[in-house]
Amino acid sequence: MTTTIDLHKQARDILKMNDRGGYTIPTKGLYPYQWNWDSAFAALGFAQFNIDRAWQELDTLFTAQWDDGMVPHIVFHKSDPGYYPGPDVWGGIGPLPSSGITQPPIAATMARLIFEKDKTAGEAHIRALFPKMRAWHQWFMQWRLDQGAVCVTHPWEAGRDNTPEWDGPMERIDPIGVGEYERRDTKHVDGSMRPTKFDYDRYIWLVQMGKRLNWDQQQLLEENPFRVADPTMTFTLLRAQRDLLALGVELGLDVNGLDVEIATLEKGAASLWNNNIQSYDARDTKTGEWANCVSNASFLCWYAGIDSAGQSEQLQRVLDKVQFGVPSHDPESPKFDGRRYWRGPTWAVMNLLIGLGLEEMKHPLALRLRQATRALIEQNGFAEYFDPQDGTPAGGQAFTWTAAVWLSWAGENQGGNDGIN
Repeated sequence: MTTTIDLHKQARDILKMNDRGGYTIPTKGLYPYQWNWDSAFAALGFAQFNIDRAWQELDTLFTAQWDDGMVPHIVFHKSDPGYYPGPDVWGGIGPLPSSGITQPPIAATMARLIFEKDKTAGEAHIRALFPKMRAWHQWFMQWRLDQGAVCVTHPWEAGRDNTPEWDGPMERIDPIGVGEYERRDTKHVDGSMRPTKFDYDRYIWLVQMGKRLNWDQQQLLEENPFRVADPTMTFTLLRAQRDLLALGVELGLDVNGLDVEIATLEKGAASLWNNNIQSYDARDTKTGEWANCVSNASFLCWYAGIDSAGQSEQLQRVLDKVQFGVPSHDPESPKFDGRRYWRGPTWAVMNLLIGLGLEEMKHPLALRLRQATRALIEQNGFAEYFDPQDGTPAGGQAFTWTAAVWLSWAGENQGGNDGIN
């Protein structure tokens, strides 16, 4: 039987194995570069046994920050022809080869958690990172708000590539002229676990549009047909702004305007409540239509500091339907697919974010979620994601962020209300 000590060693070894010297890849082959929110989770994992390496991870991520403040979702530090779409397809305009879109802004939250473990040495890192994180957050506030909620402009931006929430907006895109291309993801992972060609054609079309417009945010605002107010981005930015404010106050940094931005985002979060399904939901800003989806992003409200009796009822229902934490899509939906990426599987990182919020609010389901995630990894290892019903591992293996979740949260044998240690 695998012991907790063995799993801790395995998790540390995965982080070391995926370390590329200053940044960490999610897993070998499938994802050979530095991904934005993966990297922030990696930093939290490293902080459990190598605090200096944790800070280095975040510092490296921000070396790719664009002049306008945006931090890209992929940084192409080294060439790898086995990955598509690469830097030539993206045509990023930052200081390093990168993609042209961003990802959920969790870096400030992870930085604060790491700082809590390392205040003496960590102060210099926070002081250096603070203006960079502030600029990134302000970029969101300038370019991505709709009724105060934060929008995604590409399905990859939310980190939840093929969630049913994007089905409506994606169907309206005609990927004319996208041309021939060769996917590499399905060479590493069973195609039944990945987005379809229908999805991928539209992903690439959106990338080509961004490159054609030289990633000019004003032009994208006018031309891009995909613009969805998203719970993932809204809740993660709201939480990140709260953490940035707390760090700034503690260290005497300039926090002017942060309270106003937080209030704006709180109103934005409220605008994502869909009375029809009694849940937080994605909203197509082009049509005003709801996705009518209960997703794992719907449950990030507590992570953002927002309690919700209605969402609590949804959480109880969903957890009663599956064995291993919060599935990426409602298990009672006809669109639920337990092994296809973000259309049903459980992701340990989303369990972590949801669980952190639940624990901070002393929610009665907090311990249940932590224990379910612990059992999931104990029984099925460090996969990218898992079937929420039987725990079958899916996607990439030896995955950085699942190892980080084990080290920082799921592997802690504690009660559920004491947060990350």
